[in-house]
Amino acid sequence: MSQANPLRIFVTHLWEDSDDYLRVFEYLESARNFFYRNYSTPDHPPVGDKETLKEDLRKQIGPVEAVIALSSLYEKNKDLLTFQLLYAQANHIPIILMKPFGGTQPVPKALADHASEIVDWDERALVDAVRKHARHEDTTRWDTIEFKLD
Repeated sequence: MSQANPLRIFVTHLWEDSDDYLRVFEYLESARNFFYRNYSTPDHPPVGDKETLKEDLRKQIGPVEAVIALSSLYEKNKDLLTFQLLYAQANHIPIILMKPFGGTQPVPKALADHASEIVDWDERALVDAVRKHARHEDTTRWDTIEFKLD
């Protein structure tokens, strides 16, 4: 992955910018040496019926290498979120499922069943999961803790 060859990602949405949707990009932007291209376009809803919406989502999801799914959208529109996950799964696109932000409620089983990995709201965990599932990159990192012995 480089600036010339960024990861192609799609973040689930319901045709609006939610707080969680925007938060994903704050996390991705704060990661060092992580280059991506966002294929999701929640601010450009197509005009038409339900099938028109689904066709537009297919076009957004089709070329991506990973889908970042927001479990917080499940209660708002189960059908549309499930459609996005099923389409990604049918096309063998890995799904990184984000747990509900700031809550202690579990991830709905209907979503967990589709996920390649379920991650907490942590920039490092999100980026590592995307790299691992999209490009099969080894994401083993080591933390160094320095302390004095007196």
